[in-house]
Amino acid sequence: MSRPIRVVFFVFYFEAWDALDAVYRGMLADPRFEPIVVTIPRKLTGYDKFRDEKKMSAYLDAQGIVHERFRFKKSKEGLARLKELAPDYVFLNYPWQRNYKKYYQIEHLVEFTKVCYVPYFSTSLVQEPGEAGVAPHQYIQPTHQLSHMVFLQDADTKAAFDREGRQNAFLTGTPKIDALLAAKETVEPVWPIYRELQPAQQPFRLLWAPHHSYDHGWLNFGHFSDEFEPMLEFAKTHPEMDIVFRPHPFLFGTLTDRDIMTQEELDQWRSKWDALPNTFTDLGAPITSILLASDAMVTDGVSFIGEYPLVTGKPAIFWEKPEHWEFSPLGKIAEATTVKVHNMEQVELAIAQAQDGTLPDRSEQIADLVHAVRPQPATAAQTIIELVAKDFS
Repeated sequence: MSRPIRVVFFVFYFEAWDALDAVYRGMLADPRFEPIVVTIPRKLTGYDKFRDEKKMSAYLDAQGIVHERFRFKKSKEGLARLKELAPDYVFLNYPWQRNYKKYYQIEHLVEFTKVCYVPYFSTSLVQEPGEAGVAPHQYIQPTHQLSHMVFLQDADTKAAFDREGRQNAFLTGTPKIDALLAAKETVEPVWPIYRELQPAQQPFRLLWAPHHSYDHGWLNFGHFSDEFEPMLEFAKTHPEMDIVFRPHPFLFGTLTDRDIMTQEELDQWRSKWDALPNTFTDLGAPITSILLASDAMVTDGVSFIGEYPLVTGKPAIFWEKPEHWEFSPLGKIAEATTVKVHNMEQVELAIAQAQDGTLPDRSEQIADLVHAVRPQPATAAQTIIELVAKDFS
């Protein structure tokens, strides 16, 4: 080989960087590759402009990852710089092209390089209304159609690609799952609320993680509007308990964009929540660190019902919203690992059970989930690296 294979990791969804991290680090240690990480802005639901590149950069700095920042005002200038880098491959971890600036969208990338896509975990857990099997948004988007290689975690999605007659999908597992399963051995638990107490006196640590999806048009799992006042009252009446609020990155924008809450109402609630001595709002710390530090988690979905048991070995308390989109076959396996609740009274009961160790056991169902999401003994990252090297040769 006359030169290393140059791979650009073109990312803004830092919340799912763990879908790419092991691939990047593996390539960095492999003389066959020259990996380069590039940060770009994004426009999520509720955003009036493209932003967050600085957040992505700060996150990578905290992970010790050298990267180039694309802070160009016009994406056409960024595309020109990307062409100067002359990547053989560009890796993405986020499929929805509407959230990319115009010239960073995949139809422009494939004109001069090969795009590789590694999905993040939750995309395959939910079915679309009226569909059976795999949700079409998992295999018919431009990202799926135009990518040179797509690396998948489950056989059902691979079969959907095959039925479409596309040969660009590979069943490898996902580095995100490998990272979740290895977290107990590789990640230091971190809890953002500090109390000067002896270990035996530490409070019960509850993680509350609401989803952003708020109507039948997309997933329909989130119901923060039913949760925020009862959870605030619960925090007030349980000062002996720590509660970390971890909203989905899209939650605040969705609430205001869908007219579910005004910005003023949201700000007022946030000020009350953040003023309590036993609460904290976390907006981007490495999630596995917080999952490991928690004693229990309450969530209305989607990915956390699968991620929490994979990291901790414990079931999530799933505050289910009626009439959410159906789970996919894989999603149903994840759903079975949870303890379901449907109102605040049941939430409080489940939290009390978690405190005294009587929360229903889901170890068998968690073992089924591990088997379902890890299709091979080799790590997904190493498999992906070898497939790219073979493709290049």
